[in-house]
Amino acid sequence: MSKPPQLNGHEARLLGVLFEKERTTPDQYPLSLHALTAGANQKSNRDPMTDWSEAEVLVGISGLMQKGLAGKVFPSGSRVEKYRHNARETLSLDDKKLALLSELMMRGPQTVGELRTRALRMAELGSLEAVLGDLANMAAAGFVRRVEPGPGSRAERWVQLLSPDLHALDQAREAVPSEPRASSAAPRLDERVAQLEARVERLEEALRSLT
Repeated sequence: MSKPPQLNGHEARLLGVLFEKERTTPDQYPLSLHALTAGANQKSNRDPMTDWSEAEVLVGISGLMQKGLAGKVFPSGSRVEKYRHNARETLSLDDKKLALLSELMMRGPQTVGELRTRALRMAELGSLEAVLGDLANMAAAGFVRRVEPGPGSRAERWVQLLSPDLHALDQAREAVPSEPRASSAAPRLDERVAQLEARVERLEEALRSLT
Protein backbone atom coordinates (compact mmCIF):
# COMPACT_ATOMS: atom_id res chain seq x y z
CA MET A 1 0.00 0.00 0.00
CA SER A 2 1.22 3.51 -0.76
CA LYS A 3 0.42 5.19 2.55
CA PRO A 4 -0.34 3.69 5.97
CA PRO A 5 -3.87 4.34 7.28
CA GLN A 6 -4.48 6.79 10.09
CA LEU A 7 -6.05 5.37 13.25
CA ASN A 8 -7.55 6.91 16.34
CA GLY A 9 -6.33 5.88 19.79
CA HIS A 10 -8.92 3.14 20.27
CA GLU A 11 -8.23 1.59 16.87
CA ALA A 12 -4.44 1.60 17.35
CA ARG A 13 -4.64 -0.05 20.78
CA LEU A 14 -7.07 -2.70 19.54
CA LEU A 15 -4.99 -3.52 16.47
CA GLY A 16 -1.96 -4.02 18.68
CA VAL A 17 -3.94 -6.22 21.06
CA LEU A 18 -5.30 -8.41 18.25
CA PHE A 19 -1.82 -9.12 16.91
CA GLU A 20 -0.40 -9.64 20.41
CA LYS A 21 -3.08 -12.18 21.37
CA GLU A 22 -2.74 -14.03 18.07
CA ARG A 23 0.94 -14.54 18.82
CA THR A 24 0.90 -15.08 22.59
CA THR A 25 -2.42 -16.92 23.16
CA PRO A 26 -3.29 -18.55 19.81
CA ASP A 27 -5.74 -20.96 21.48
CA GLN A 28 -7.92 -17.98 22.46
CA TYR A 29 -7.67 -16.18 19.11
CA PRO A 30 -9.77 -14.77 17.38
CA LEU A 31 -11.11 -12.71 20.28
CA SER A 32 -14.64 -12.18 21.51
CA LEU A 33 -15.69 -8.62 22.31
CA HIS A 34 -15.29 -9.42 26.00
CA ALA A 35 -11.77 -10.82 25.52
CA LEU A 36 -10.77 -7.90 23.30
CA THR A 37 -11.96 -5.44 25.94
CA ALA A 38 -10.00 -7.30 28.64
CA GLY A 39 -6.92 -7.28 26.43
CA ALA A 40 -7.16 -3.55 25.83
CA ASN A 41 -7.59 -2.82 29.56
CA GLN A 42 -5.01 -5.24 30.97
CA LYS A 43 -2.45 -3.83 33.38
CA SER A 44 0.74 -5.27 31.87
CA ASN A 45 2.36 -4.16 28.60
CA ARG A 46 0.01 -1.19 28.22
CA ASP A 47 0.61 2.57 28.31
CA PRO A 48 -1.55 4.44 29.00
CA MET A 49 -3.77 2.30 31.20
CA THR A 50 -7.39 2.27 30.06
CA ASP A 51 -10.78 1.31 31.42
CA TRP A 52 -12.84 1.06 28.25
CA SER A 53 -16.35 -0.33 28.11
CA GLU A 54 -17.35 -3.00 25.60
CA ALA A 55 -19.34 -0.31 23.79
CA GLU A 56 -16.19 1.78 23.30
CA VAL A 57 -14.27 -1.25 22.08
CA LEU A 58 -17.07 -2.13 19.67
CA VAL A 59 -16.82 1.35 18.13
CA GLY A 60 -13.06 0.94 17.83
CA ILE A 61 -13.18 -2.50 16.22
CA SER A 62 -15.87 -1.27 13.84
CA GLY A 63 -13.48 1.46 12.73
CA LEU A 64 -10.74 -1.10 12.12
CA MET A 65 -13.12 -3.21 10.04
CA GLN A 66 -14.07 -0.19 7.94
CA LYS A 67 -10.37 0.39 7.23
CA GLY A 68 -9.76 -3.24 6.28
CA LEU A 69 -7.60 -3.95 9.31
CA ALA A 70 -9.97 -6.31 11.14
CA GLY A 71 -12.71 -8.77 10.38
CA LYS A 72 -15.54 -10.60 12.13
CA VAL A 73 -15.65 -14.41 12.26
CA PHE A 74 -18.01 -17.04 13.67
CA PRO A 75 -15.84 -19.99 14.75
CA SER A 76 -17.42 -23.44 14.65
CA GLY A 77 -18.94 -24.32 18.00
CA SER A 78 -18.88 -20.72 19.25
CA ARG A 79 -22.05 -18.89 20.21
CA VAL A 80 -20.47 -15.43 19.96
CA GLU A 81 -18.88 -13.55 17.11
CA LYS A 82 -15.14 -12.98 17.31
CA TYR A 83 -12.65 -10.59 15.79
CA ARG A 84 -9.34 -11.04 14.00
CA HIS A 85 -6.86 -8.60 12.45
CA ASN A 86 -5.98 -8.28 8.76
CA ALA A 87 -2.77 -6.34 9.36
CA ARG A 88 -0.50 -8.66 7.36
CA GLU A 89 -2.58 -8.33 4.22
CA THR A 90 -3.62 -4.68 4.58
CA LEU A 91 -0.29 -3.25 5.76
CA SER A 92 1.97 -5.71 3.90
CA LEU A 93 4.15 -6.24 6.98
CA ASP A 94 5.68 -9.47 8.22
CA ASP A 95 5.37 -10.72 11.79
CA LYS A 96 8.64 -9.13 12.94
CA LYS A 97 7.57 -5.67 11.82
CA LEU A 98 4.03 -6.16 13.13
CA ALA A 99 5.42 -7.13 16.53
CA LEU A 100 7.44 -3.90 16.66
CA LEU A 101 4.51 -1.80 15.45
CA SER A 102 2.09 -3.43 17.90
CA GLU A 103 4.45 -2.83 20.81
CA LEU A 104 4.71 0.85 19.88
CA MET A 105 0.93 1.18 19.58
CA MET A 106 0.29 -0.50 22.92
CA ARG A 107 3.11 1.11 24.90
CA GLY A 108 4.36 4.24 23.20
CA PRO A 109 7.86 5.50 22.22
CA GLN A 110 10.71 3.14 23.11
CA THR A 111 14.40 2.65 22.49
CA VAL A 112 15.47 -0.11 20.14
CA GLY A 113 16.68 -2.16 23.12
CA GLU A 114 13.33 -1.86 24.88
CA LEU A 115 11.46 -2.66 21.69
CA ARG A 116 13.51 -5.74 20.92
CA THR A 117 13.19 -7.20 24.41
CA ARG A 118 9.47 -6.53 24.77
CA ALA A 119 8.45 -7.60 21.26
CA LEU A 120 10.36 -10.90 21.47
CA ARG A 121 7.27 -12.49 23.03
CA MET A 122 5.50 -11.94 19.71
CA ALA A 123 8.19 -12.74 17.12
CA GLU A 124 11.81 -13.81 16.63
CA LEU A 125 13.54 -10.51 15.96
CA GLY A 126 17.25 -11.27 15.68
CA SER A 127 20.01 -8.89 16.76
CA LEU A 128 19.75 -5.20 17.61
CA GLU A 129 21.14 -4.44 14.14
CA ALA A 130 18.39 -6.57 12.58
CA VAL A 131 15.73 -4.71 14.56
CA LEU A 132 17.21 -1.38 13.51
CA GLY A 133 17.09 -2.56 9.90
CA ASP A 134 13.41 -3.45 10.23
CA LEU A 135 12.66 -0.10 11.86
CA ALA A 136 14.51 1.73 9.08
CA ASN A 137 12.44 -0.07 6.45
CA MET A 138 9.26 0.73 8.34
CA ALA A 139 10.30 4.38 8.63
CA ALA A 140 10.84 4.56 4.87
CA ALA A 141 7.29 3.25 4.40
CA GLY A 142 5.82 5.78 6.85
CA PHE A 143 4.95 3.45 9.74
CA VAL A 144 7.45 4.72 12.34
CA ARG A 145 10.02 7.43 12.89
CA ARG A 146 13.01 8.05 15.09
CA VAL A 147 12.57 10.70 17.81
CA GLU A 148 14.83 12.45 20.28
CA PRO A 149 15.61 10.87 23.66
CA GLY A 150 13.12 11.42 26.45
CA PRO A 151 13.86 13.63 29.47
CA GLY A 152 16.81 12.28 31.42
CA SER A 153 17.83 9.85 28.68
CA ARG A 154 20.51 9.75 25.99
CA ALA A 155 18.96 6.94 23.93
CA GLU A 156 16.99 7.74 20.80
CA ARG A 157 13.49 6.32 20.64
CA TRP A 158 11.07 5.14 17.98
CA VAL A 159 7.40 6.06 17.69
CA GLN A 160 4.58 4.67 15.52
CA LEU A 161 2.83 6.92 13.00
CA LEU A 162 -0.53 5.17 12.51
CA SER A 163 -1.91 7.19 15.43
CA PRO A 164 0.59 10.06 15.85
CA ASP A 165 -1.14 11.71 18.83
CA LEU A 166 -1.59 8.52 20.84
CA HIS A 167 1.46 9.03 23.09
CA ALA A 168 3.14 12.23 24.28
CA LEU A 169 6.77 12.42 23.15
CA ASP A 170 7.82 14.69 26.02
CA GLN A 171 6.49 12.38 28.73
CA ALA A 172 8.96 12.02 31.60
CA ARG A 173 10.88 8.75 31.55
CA GLU A 174 13.42 7.10 33.79
CA ALA A 175 16.99 7.88 32.81
CA VAL A 176 18.58 5.15 30.73
CA PRO A 177 22.10 4.90 29.28
CA SER A 178 22.84 5.09 25.58
CA GLU A 179 22.17 2.04 23.42
CA PRO A 180 24.70 -0.74 24.03
CA ARG A 181 26.80 -2.40 21.39
CA ALA A 182 25.06 -5.43 19.98
CA SER A 183 27.94 -7.62 21.15
CA SER A 184 27.63 -6.51 24.78
CA ALA A 185 27.04 -9.50 27.04
CA ALA A 186 25.42 -7.57 29.89
CA PRO A 187 21.87 -6.32 29.22
CA ARG A 188 20.93 -2.84 30.40
CA LEU A 189 18.61 -2.35 33.38
CA ASP A 190 15.69 -1.33 31.16
CA GLU A 191 16.11 -4.49 29.10
CA ARG A 192 16.24 -6.68 32.21
CA VAL A 193 13.05 -5.03 33.51
CA ALA A 194 11.39 -5.55 30.12
CA GLN A 195 12.42 -9.21 30.14
CA LEU A 196 10.83 -9.66 33.56
CA GLU A 197 7.66 -7.90 32.41
CA ALA A 198 7.46 -10.13 29.35
CA ARG A 199 7.93 -13.22 31.54
CA VAL A 200 5.14 -12.09 33.89
CA GLU A 201 2.92 -11.46 30.87
CA ARG A 202 3.53 -14.97 29.53
CA LEU A 203 2.74 -16.48 32.94
CA GLU A 204 -0.46 -14.42 33.19
CA GLU A 205 -1.51 -15.55 29.71
CA ALA A 206 -0.84 -19.19 30.64
CA LEU A 207 -2.89 -18.87 33.82
CA ARG A 208 -5.80 -17.27 31.94
CA SER A 209 -5.77 -20.12 29.41
CA LEU A 210 -6.22 -22.60 32.28
CA THR A 211 -9.29 -20.86 33.71
